[in-house]
Amino acid sequence: MAFASVGLKDADIATALDGCKDAGTFNHKTFFHACGLAGKSGDEVKKAFSIVDQDNSGFIEEEELKLFLQTFKAGARALTDAETKAFLKAGDSDGDGMIGADEFAALVKQ
Repeated sequence: MAFASVGLKDADIATALDGCKDAGTFNHKTFFHACGLAGKSGDEVKKAFSIVDQDNSGFIEEEELKLFLQTFKAGARALTDAETKAFLKAGDSDGDGMIGADEFAALVKQ
């Protein structure tokens, strides 16, 4: 699993995914704490950002957010449109419609 390089444990990721398996139940704060990412170093969070930034654009766009859970485990559900928009709104502090590395780090540490 790609997130092993960030120091996340498979069991913690499974717990985090189980906590939001139903549509409408995703909460980024709960998820980041449950999977252990909230407690990681800045460098580890930047590694996680690069995993989520699948097109390597330097930003996480709305489509990448929709598939956010699938970056943790293949076959995980896609976020609903409402969850995706709420996630983007929570992380996009400069209003450009994307989440940059610094915005992602701030979001993880909330």
